[in-house]
Amino acid sequence: MSPLVLLLSLLVLSVAGFLIGRQKALDLARREGGASRLHSLPAYYGALTALWCCLPAFFMFLIWLGFEQSIVTGLMVADLPEEARALPPARLNVLINDIRSLASGNIVSGEVTPLMRDAAAQYISLKGIGRMITSVIVLVAAVAGILAVYRGIKPRLRARNHVEKVIMGLLVVCSTIAIFTTVGIVLSILYEAVRFFQQIPVAEFLFGLEWSPQMAIREDQVGSSGAFGAVPVFAGTILISAIAMLVAAPIGLMSAVFLSEYADRRLRMVAKPLLEVLAGIPTVVYGFFAALVVAPLIRNSGVQLGIDVSSESALAAGLVMGVMIIPFVSSLSDDVINAVPQTLRDGAYSVGATRSETIRHVLIPAALPGIVGGLLLAVSRAIGETMIVVMAAGLSANLTANPLQAVTTVTVQIVTLLVGDQEFDSPKTLAAFALGLVLFVGTLFLNIIALTVVRKYRERYE
Repeated sequence: MSPLVLLLSLLVLSVAGFLIGRQKALDLARREGGASRLHSLPAYYGALTALWCCLPAFFMFLIWLGFEQSIVTGLMVADLPEEARALPPARLNVLINDIRSLASGNIVSGEVTPLMRDAAAQYISLKGIGRMITSVIVLVAAVAGILAVYRGIKPRLRARNHVEKVIMGLLVVCSTIAIFTTVGIVLSILYEAVRFFQQIPVAEFLFGLEWSPQMAIREDQVGSSGAFGAVPVFAGTILISAIAMLVAAPIGLMSAVFLSEYADRRLRMVAKPLLEVLAGIPTVVYGFFAALVVAPLIRNSGVQLGIDVSSESALAAGLVMGVMIIPFVSSLSDDVINAVPQTLRDGAYSVGATRSETIRHVLIPAALPGIVGGLLLAVSRAIGETMIVVMAAGLSANLTANPLQAVTTVTVQIVTLLVGDQEFDSPKTLAAFALGLVLFVGTLFLNIIALTVVRKYRERYE
């Protein structure tokens, strides 16, 4: 049984367990003289049955998924001839990978031998047997969970308490997974960044003014050691993000104010979905629009005005990126402005404030925490954008504040450095992790600033 079919079967059994447990609780309620005789509502008994059906079986399924490949591979390797198992570790690993690829229908690194065909058939057979055993165990565990709870359903069973404890445990587990995932990401980036800084000084990376990470093959070539001064990359990121926010922040915020306070219901129902369509357009489409329409328009306008404009410019990328992130600012700001209590509006009107004065002095300050959150999300989106920058701003790491020149960003350089086959002992490749670490620290700094602003105004308006 495939994993998807097994999960669907487990879902069906969980629904059946819920219905069975609730029905028994209803039968008990009728016999005891009403649902008030039960400790919990009938739905809690059904939920408890469904949880005992699903959770243990799903846990067993996850365990098998985690160890399936290693177990099946170990059994397959144990059946290989002695001369194959006696190969050096590197060649044995290549052979194992080829056998797996052959079993999956993918290409292999060399010629397919009879040994590989037999081993691939053995691998497929062992994998099928393992999945069959796992399916039986999982389904038996699910049915056993239903029967165990079904037999224990009694009027005094504290089903609600048990269900709430299980739900609380699941929430704790999910929170823990999220925390450890974040810690793992940070540690992995930090580990590779430390390896980079062991080869390139931190001061050179953070304050150097030349970025050319391409490593030459021969030592006598020009730039054989590379140049890893990241200031031009940081400057390009800040420049494009600033242009984007200069477009998105005022337009998005004013759009939110208009939709929430001035537009009638019919106009709002039409305008807001149309505005949010911008968020669903793929970034590659924005990139094409920037490269084929906006950038030539800016260049031609500059030629007519006698201004030197590059064919790829930060202005083109920033303008299009700003249009792309308008919905992030507008939608979130609109939601938080609508969430401001009507009593604040009525109080402002009662003391003679006009609508514009109420918006400027009451609504915007009261909704500022949510607005700051929307702006922060928009900034993060602008910093992390890659496709528009590649197509409209180029790959040149130029240290300039002129928006009419070509620049590059941190994310573009990370993608460029990690494209293709790379060796993770080269400063060129490790530089991507150093850039990622700086980007993470910068985003964290923005979060701290935003939280400070939010805390200040919450103390004033709550």
